[in-house]
Amino acid sequence: MRSELVNAFGNVYLTISLDHENQWIQASWQGYSTPEMVRSGMEAYTEALEKADYNAMLIDTRDMVGSWSHSLDWTLEEWSPQAAKAGLQYYALVVKPETFAEATADAFYANVQSFEAEVFADLATARAWLRRSRLQRKETRDYLSI
Repeated sequence: MRSELVNAFGNVYLTISLDHENQWIQASWQGYSTPEMVRSGMEAYTEALEKADYNAMLIDTRDMVGSWSHSLDWTLEEWSPQAAKAGLQYYALVVKPETFAEATADAFYANVQSFEAEVFADLATARAWLRRSRLQRKETRDYLSI
């Protein structure tokens, strides 16, 4: 499954895909974002997560322009608990260093409590963290069931 969300001008601002091999949702943001775009995008990839019965997301914001601070409160107060209820346990957020988007991501990371989240500067490190975190959880669960 791959879906694209477009803005009023017909430009793609979010691409969402299922990574079946790793069993997570991957999403890539592009361009400027409005509060409405952030909300509809995050709701779309949360719906994909729930339908796929996955528990992890890999979100790439390196091509996002500007900050999404206009949506930070909504993301923390409304979306995060809803995403956790949908099954989200691990959230890897990739940002371009030294940008407004990175500052917002850092504020998100410092305040999110509904699931484990980390901020990264590259996809490879984010993927490795997701794999490691999910493997450790599986090993812990297997150990506790003995």
